[in-house]
Amino acid sequence: MRVAAIDCGTNSIRLLIADISGTNFREIYREMEIVRLGQGVDKTGQFDPEAVKRTLEATKKYAQVIASKGVEKIRFCATSATRDATNRHLFIDGVREILGIEPEVIPGTEEAALSFMGATKELLPADGSFLVVDIGGGSTEFVLGTAKVNSAKSVNIGCVRMSERHLTSQPPTPEQIASATKDIDAAINDAGSTVDFTQAQTLVAVAGTATTIAAAALDLPAYDRLAIHLSRISAEKVHEVARMYQSMTRDEIAALPYMHPGRVDVITSGALVLSRVMTLTGAIEFVASESDILDGIAWGFAL
Repeated sequence: MRVAAIDCGTNSIRLLIADISGTNFREIYREMEIVRLGQGVDKTGQFDPEAVKRTLEATKKYAQVIASKGVEKIRFCATSATRDATNRHLFIDGVREILGIEPEVIPGTEEAALSFMGATKELLPADGSFLVVDIGGGSTEFVLGTAKVNSAKSVNIGCVRMSERHLTSQPPTPEQIASATKDIDAAINDAGSTVDFTQAQTLVAVAGTATTIAAAALDLPAYDRLAIHLSRISAEKVHEVARMYQSMTRDEIAALPYMHPGRVDVITSGALVLSRVMTLTGAIEFVASESDILDGIAWGFAL
């Protein structure tokens, strides 16, 4: 069965087309576009019409790809920003018109479960139990489990949200970093009251913030999915990379050879989130996974 999975978050929209048969998974096509759908949502509680327009344009491109690849089933999942926006119907109606399916605004718990499924499919049972951390644009999910999810919590400390709320200059001021750290730590501690971090043997971090930090830690000359996937990055290296971004100008970050242009203004806050996750969970390293919620959405067709 050929399926198309679309994950629309606060910062990016991504498409995965795959052939799935039982436990066999063959990737056909994968693409990401930074659309910043959640621009201003933390402050206003509403979608900016221009952000909706950008995202629907990307959806139209994806619809053309899907039509050309002989896809049998499509699933479109929208996450944090769409959950928060009071005028979400503008976006949902547009997606329905373009793709001819009902887009799903999934709750944080389902987002967490899909991320866990995608992130752990290729990992060995010997590495479990897993704590999967998905740092998105609007929210961050913490999911604990082995073969299945035992507990999960979604908290509103995504990289776009923290940038808009706290780190409004680059480099950020010490006061901005302190204020963001306080906010982030409170949210991680809140997650820790539901998800027992001490039960985890392996911390797996997914999505663009974590994989970009892995690229920095590995000192890659360009972004390389194969080099990043399943690499193990020490907590010490995460803290070092986070401090590096905090000291750089926007232009210096943009010049990094592995940096996606759409992450330039949010990677400092994303790295701070991951740095605080490493500190407060006590993890000595994380496994960087290029498989995440998008893969989980696709695998869901096989269930």
